[in-house]
Amino acid sequence: MALRKPLFSVDDLAHTPDDGKRYEIMDGELIVSPAPTFEHQSVVTRFAAYLMRAEDEDYGRVVVAPVYVIFGRYRTAQPDLLFIRRERLSIIVRGKVRGVPDLVVEVLSPGTRRADLGWKMTLYAREGVPYYWVADPVARTVQPYRLGEEGYVPEPPLSGGDALACPLFPGITTEVDRLFP
Repeated sequence: MALRKPLFSVDDLAHTPDDGKRYEIMDGELIVSPAPTFEHQSVVTRFAAYLMRAEDEDYGRVVVAPVYVIFGRYRTAQPDLLFIRRERLSIIVRGKVRGVPDLVVEVLSPGTRRADLGWKMTLYAREGVPYYWVADPVARTVQPYRLGEEGYVPEPPLSGGDALACPLFPGITTEVDRLFP
């Protein structure tokens, strides 16, 4: 008889330590990531400043980690940043996002690269997140994805003076170089 691993649920998150690490759940498996570095958070801060322009124009709300996005009882994530359109803000319930954000941004780091390009990308696509951006601070690039019928479709990677934009907030752009200190 094979032993089954215990399934972790959203309810178990209340019992995780407050140690700066990220606790996420993928199909009942608890995944622990290291606390982000100063460099990582510097990039997150610049993305937040860019996305705040969309919030200031009343397109919706930007949220910076740590905040749980609950996709289901056994599926949660803590994206680096997310954006929710104004007309969908009702998915923010008691300090958690209970539903699908419109945009998720993950900033790669050595401790999260595999997750961000692996299980998290799969989860976001499976749950229906329309836009997913992956920022690489080492390469100083942003890889935008949009959701297609069979998962994420990569758009052209952006770097240098390329303009980053999103259909969720038309007319609000930034040069990619401005996102990396």
